[in-house]
Amino acid sequence: MAIFAQFLIGLIFGLGLIISGMSDPAKVLNFLDLAAIPKGTWDASLVFVMAGAVAVTFVGFRFVFKSSRPIFADCFHLPATTGLDARIVIGPVLFGIGWGMAGFCPGPAFTALIGKSPAAFIFVSAMFTGMVAARWLANRTSSARAKIQTL
Repeated sequence: MAIFAQFLIGLIFGLGLIISGMSDPAKVLNFLDLAAIPKGTWDASLVFVMAGAVAVTFVGFRFVFKSSRPIFADCFHLPATTGLDARIVIGPVLFGIGWGMAGFCPGPAFTALIGKSPAAFIFVSAMFTGMVAARWLANRTSSARAKIQTL
């Protein structure tokens, strides 16, 4: 049942991305082009998409955390740390740079794959390469720390 619910939620999310135009990188890039504001060609529609997402998330979190446990799990899995470190800063910076360069973030990129967009295939390939490299680097760093601690 849980996998079906997750599939349905992903399908609704993907349809929302398509309907809002978020799977079109030109729409995102037109929003990020602040130099277009004086020309009158800036696309502000993404502000409304973001506002809708924030509103749904705000209501959803309030509803979910009133429950003693999640519907499809035994407990909530929340971050144990609240501090900032380099990974918490560098990750979003890289995400934003990639978003600004390509006009894609992961959800819309997967949605754009349906339309066989070459740019989406390149982006998703680069994204997976980055994920594998980040995992490799994190494992390498943690094993190096463990070796230092045993000395």
